[in-house]
Amino acid sequence: MFWGRKTSLGIAMMLALGAATAMPAAAETIVVRASGPSAKGYPPGKKLADSGTLSLKAGDVVTLLDGRGTRTLRGPGTFGLTAQASTGTDSRNTLASLLETKRVRRARTGAVRGGVEEDAPAPRSPNLWYVDISQPSTACVPDPANVQLWRPDIGSAVTLTITSINGGVSAPVTFGAGEAVAGWPAALPVTEGASYRLNWAGLAKPVDIGFSLLGASAGGLENMASTLIAKKCDAQLALLVETVALPDPAPDAP
Repeated sequence: MFWGRKTSLGIAMMLALGAATAMPAAAETIVVRASGPSAKGYPPGKKLADSGTLSLKAGDVVTLLDGRGTRTLRGPGTFGLTAQASTGTDSRNTLASLLETKRVRRARTGAVRGGVEEDAPAPRSPNLWYVDISQPSTACVPDPANVQLWRPDIGSAVTLTITSINGGVSAPVTFGAGEAVAGWPAALPVTEGASYRLNWAGLAKPVDIGFSLLGASAGGLENMASTLIAKKCDAQLALLVETVALPDPAPDAP
């Protein structure tokens, strides 16, 4: 299944994001997640001076994002942001992969080596703008007229019933066997704050999806992450963070 043709806004934003990763790292670092004793001091979206340092306690884990990608700092220790921002592998290739619109191949649940089946990594959405139906979320969308649904389990055909939580209007969406992507039904408008409930046979609990529309100025890696944080599009933020992750840095020598 290929991305639809109504993608002028989405493609423009993708190109802006890809161009941003090709540029030298900007002098802006933002916090995307934090846990541990010092977490209150590093709320998601907080901007840090590129020339500063972070002093973390034992148990602290802080994930930062800049123009090169994301890196996770683990305490205890003191970390220099400038030095760490200049290390690691360029994330352009992995980010470009996330923004590709190629056909999604059949997902495998496991690999067999030496006659023993091993667990494979869970399937991951191949595009930041696909709406993952496997988890409740707020989905940020660049083009409300061309929303695409994605599912990780493509082993069999399934028909979803999508119902407006506020209005009660419903519409079906069918995924064929082996298909990971299906278009959002035109009968259900995608607007800022709209919420829908997804249900299908065998599902233990319905999945609620809300929508938030992106403006044309959301391009750029740091700006994109900040927008996803502000709009609480947590599933897409996690996908972005994972895709552009750099090796974990070590603390500065005492």
